[in-house]
Amino acid sequence: MVVDDEALVRSGFQLILGASEDIAVVATASGGEAVETVRRERPDVVLLDIRMPDVDGLTVLRELRTMPDPPVVAMLTTFDADEYILTALHSGAAGFLLKDTEPEQLAHLVRTLAAGGVVLSPKASRTLLHSHPGTGTAVDEEAARVRLLTARERDVLVLVAEGLSNADIGARIHLGAGTVKDHVSAILTKLRVASRVQAALLAQRAGLLDERLRSEAGG
Repeated sequence: MVVDDEALVRSGFQLILGASEDIAVVATASGGEAVETVRRERPDVVLLDIRMPDVDGLTVLRELRTMPDPPVVAMLTTFDADEYILTALHSGAAGFLLKDTEPEQLAHLVRTLAAGGVVLSPKASRTLLHSHPGTGTAVDEEAARVRLLTARERDVLVLVAEGLSNADIGARIHLGAGTVKDHVSAILTKLRVASRVQAALLAQRAGLLDERLRSEAGG
């Protein structure tokens, strides 16, 4: 389901995603219609505009998160750095993407969300990492929690940060889905974060993804 205040954006996303055989856009809505439409249509994934004049995207997100079986929600924005993004992530959003995302990437991102993966727009996430609220010391302390993880948990965290679902992580490092789920649960507890997205951002701040790139380059 696509939620945006602009009809042109809604129809554009519907056209692009509807071209994929494995994705059905069950509804589109403006902010004021969003919650009721989600209750009626029960989509698996919601792409939600973060800034809307009638009802703010964050308000819609919070209402959706109170549902018994809430959909996966990713925030849409036109800005590389939106001051509401961090609030959205802490409110339970599964990621964010820019409205100018390449059409061929859009279906892949929706599939990632549906599979339980993380979607972080590369351009926006770089800005987020440098605009994290709080003091530098607090950020350093958060990143330092990564050292509490076992080597296997660090491997799993890197793959979470790359947007892989539990099933994809298991296939990549030859673990059962249940084992991966246990690792992810332990990671969230040790890092003191509430979601995979927050864990992914912390992994980036701690430099784990840079370490992986250096390791692969050296190999």
